Amino acid sequence: QVQLVESGGGLVQAGGSLRLSCAASGRTFSDLAMGWFRQAPGKERDFLAISRSGGSTYYADSVKGRFTISRDNAKNTVYLQMNSLKPEDTAVYYCAANIGYGGTLNVHYRYWGQGTQVTVSS
Repeated sequence: QVQLVESGGGLVQAGGSLRLSCAASGRTFSDLAMGWFRQAPGKERDFLAISRSGGSTYYADSVKGRFTISRDNAKNTVYLQMNSLKPEDTAVYYCAANIGYGGTLNVHYRYWGQGTQVTVSS
């Protein structure tokens, strides 16, 4: 069983930055594919970025160039650095994990955090 705890959400003005953190426990962190998703009110939960166990990363087009995913295997933590935030980035942001393979779909991840709210004001 993998437990995930997100932190770092909050209220920020458009153009600002936030860094989200997700601390994992219960499994060797380097074995985990780690993903970030978000869900805006009334919308589906969308893929944002993945950090695979081998170190490669991949981004959704909507955040490429603005968001950066990184991981610190020594701290069992994955981060999402979000820059140039826009009001349309307002959502609940979720961290997700899977042992081994990770992809861009919700069903690719077995473990989910509780989510952290990000609100971007105009």
